[in-house]
Amino acid sequence: MAVNWTGEILAQLRFYWDDSLWPRLEGLTDEEFHWEPVPGARTVRRGPGGLHQPDSAVPEPQPPPVTTIAWRLGHLVVDVLETRVNWHFGDRTATRGSIDWPATATDARQRLRHAYTVWSEHVQDLDEDALAAPVGGAASPSWADFPMVALVLHVNREVIHHGAEVAALRDLYRARRGR
Repeated sequence: MAVNWTGEILAQLRFYWDDSLWPRLEGLTDEEFHWEPVPGARTVRRGPGGLHQPDSAVPEPQPPPVTTIAWRLGHLVVDVLETRVNWHFGDRTATRGSIDWPATATDARQRLRHAYTVWSEHVQDLDEDALAAPVGGAASPSWADFPMVALVLHVNREVIHHGAEVAALRDLYRARRGR
């Protein structure tokens, strides 16, 4: 029996999206989106060039700092989905620094839904040969020799992992005042 690997991979992501992530983003407010669970939490701020950008540091501190929902959702939107859609299925012009990160809960939700949809549509078009082909120079050098399926599975893990972090931050936000 033949396995539809593309279908199985997308089914995993769709199940998480439909049953966990998207419902947990319902009712997200700007106050909650920007809430700092600890002093100095990483967030998204308007930079000197006018674009909203994430707080970051090189080298990355260990352990990594606590982040806001704005930072986590922005990471999903920009780093995990929009940039990869552009580099693997587009004109390869987008960079983390050239994209205006979402500044509001509404913008983040809309862009996340759009980026998820576009990513899923492109992955749906990958056949077995395309999944087995090397990622190549469209990604960071560390991904170049991996098969495309490794990157697609990595994106699934990132969406699930960071989506769960957003859900936990929402739980903490709600619980902080006994809501």
